[in-house]
Amino acid sequence: MKNYAILVFLTFGMMFNATAKTSSDIVKTKVIIETADEYVKIKSSELTPPVIEEILKQYPTSKLGGVFKNDKGEFKLIMVLKSGTRRTVYIDQYGNWITRK
Repeated sequence: MKNYAILVFLTFGMMFNATAKTSSDIVKTKVIIETADEYVKIKSSELTPPVIEEILKQYPTSKLGGVFKNDKGEFKLIMVLKSGTRRTVYIDQYGNWITRK
């Protein structure tokens, strides 16, 4: 008789355990992975001629505050404008400007 009572309790325990994990209890998470291009600091002498030409066209009175490059050959340039403000711009190795969000 004890065995039947234990069996009944185990059966109810399993049923309640299974129903305890309903869809309302399970937290759904959405994982968004954005690949961040890692830029490595380089010397300004490593800029390609088309990049230098575009910089001189677009920012003739600005100075370079920092130059970074990623694996794709894209440059991240920190331009120090004449007013003293900094602007981060992106350009590829062929002199084409890249807009980032």
